Amino acid sequence: MKVFFAVVLFAFAIAPPALYSQTTYLCANNTKSFQELRVYEVNRVNREAFHERFADHALRLMKKYRFKVIDMWESESDGRLQFIYILSWPDKKTMETRWKAFRGDDEWAKIKQRSVEKYGDLLLSTHGQELVRVSYSPACKTRK
Repeated sequence: MKVFFAVVLFAFAIAPPALYSQTTYLCANNTKSFQELRVYEVNRVNREAFHERFADHALRLMKKYRFKVIDMWESESDGRLQFIYILSWPDKKTMETRWKAFRGDDEWAKIKQRSVEKYGDLLLSTHGQELVRVSYSPACKTRK
């Protein structure tokens, strides 16, 4: 019996954290809906052009494809100018479908092409990632 417990303890000690803690710290009220964090590194010399394009065109087209924008920020970090925003999605499939439609939109393609021809690259990099609420978040209603 001691050998069994030793093997079990050893297995938990070496198992990747994802195997045994994947849901331990996730909010029990999490549904299929989630937020997406978007971080764009803005080409500093094209800061104004980027904000004009995002405010005047990207947001309008995002609305067309039913993106739900929660909030937006600009940040200086390690000498980089970043534009950060959060989207809310009902589920992953919807997110993927709507992003595909947005990126494939002919009007968006023309807008991007015109801005690149006029200003060069507005963005140096883009990154998006899904956010899943943890159980100890103030927004998790099950926390005691």
